[in-house]
Amino acid sequence: MTEPIYHLATQWAWETARRAGLYAADTLSSEGFIHCSTADQWPRVREDRFAGRDDLVLLEIDPTRVQGQLRWEAGFPHLYGALEIEAVVSARRL
Repeated sequence: MTEPIYHLATQWAWETARRAGLYAADTLSSEGFIHCSTADQWPRVREDRFAGRDDLVLLEIDPTRVQGQLRWEAGFPHLYGALEIEAVVSARRL
């Protein structure tokens, strides 16, 4: 898998992760993985799960730089483990 994957984070969570060097979404502890999306999926995820939020950052992730295990489940990429900041190619405020 060489296409980028995406994750929607809050600005606060992303800034905290940048200082720490590692990003761990709330779902990592509650569900065991970080929800990610493809380029085609993230706009719908934003609409369905984050409607009305104005504090979001879209993280573009290079899957070849991810150290945790990536699994495709129900059509979505899930990252089992924390996300290393070095794997994030870009962070765009939405």
